Amino acid sequence: MKLTDIKTFVVGNPPPHFGGRYFVFVKLTTNDGVSGLGEAYCLPFSPHLVAKLIEDMFERYVRGCDPHDIETMWRRIYSAGFTQHPDLTVMGVLSALEMACWDIIGKAAGQPVYKLLGGQVHERLRSYTYIYPRDGDRTDVYHDPDLAALRAEDYLKLGFTALKFDPAGPYSAFDGRQLSLEALDLSERFARQLREAVGTKADLLFGTHGQMTAAGAIRLARRLEPYDPLWLEEPTPPDAPEEMAKVARATTIPVATGERLATKYDFGRLLQAGAAAILQLNLGRVGGLLEAKKIAGMAEVHHAQIAPHLYCGPVVGAANIQLATCSPNFLILEGIETWGGFHSEILKTPIQWSEGYVIPSSEPGLGVELNEAVALAHPYAGDRLHLDMTQYPVV
Repeated sequence: MKLTDIKTFVVGNPPPHFGGRYFVFVKLTTNDGVSGLGEAYCLPFSPHLVAKLIEDMFERYVRGCDPHDIETMWRRIYSAGFTQHPDLTVMGVLSALEMACWDIIGKAAGQPVYKLLGGQVHERLRSYTYIYPRDGDRTDVYHDPDLAALRAEDYLKLGFTALKFDPAGPYSAFDGRQLSLEALDLSERFARQLREAVGTKADLLFGTHGQMTAAGAIRLARRLEPYDPLWLEEPTPPDAPEEMAKVARATTIPVATGERLATKYDFGRLLQAGAAAILQLNLGRVGGLLEAKKIAGMAEVHHAQIAPHLYCGPVVGAANIQLATCSPNFLILEGIETWGGFHSEILKTPIQWSEGYVIPSSEPGLGVELNEAVALAHPYAGDRLHLDMTQYPVV
């Protein structure tokens, strides 16, 4: 079996754009006609350029290779251009290609990928969602704790047992910083009112995006502790795990992080520093499924758990499901509400979600197939990136 063909898709995600402005998918095909899907997450370039980067890597290191030879492909791409460093662009490209290879491997074996990475541990996977806005909202649910509390009750009725929110304000290219007193007060109000709304029926996941210094994060954490969040997410920028470890040591709230990290080397430093109890690796960036399984194993040694990150498309979501299903230290899975909307339209068969849980597919490979007609009918024509940071200091 040899890899012979590649096709990329740059798909615009229609309003309300939950999961990002676009998705970048790749389809690899072998000489005997087996195809596999992959997805790259959040590279800092135009998605059309990202598609070209994926195609370039395929031509240099992947075409003509056996898709089963994951380790060889991984080392060659990781070392491309004399690098051997967790470069997030290279890792995003590699993740998409590696993911597609695993989809092919599973299809060739007639097994879901989780059966090939240790077997099924979990029959169903607990999931969470952000508290999202809706058409007709008169205020911003991201900044209105009263509306967020009402919306939380709606999510409970659907079956969710965990909800994420991020009221701490914008994240900037110039962070970390000290939050303003207004931002601290609003954050505490959100935690208090959401806890009053959900009681003990749901965990609260406090999301931040590296806005704070360690000292600033500790100030925030002390305000949040009475409301017992399941985690405080990425409280400091991701480039200094020893700073995040200061936060972890100073609060009773578990620290979660990892969406902006890649490879076992980044996560190894994180674990050695004692910086996080929950790892939020994104399968479209971290280095692929096998690399993610290695990281999950490293986490087991440190008695840390994994909570795969998803703010992208459903192919990464499907890969997250494969990893979660075969990992003993899986905690919870991020989803975009109930995995409906465009995330289901772009797949031939939607991911199965029921009363707060994802049900792993027993289909071979990743368990999903791209509806190429839908993908081609939604080309991305914009010039903005998947996600942006504020470009000026926040005062």
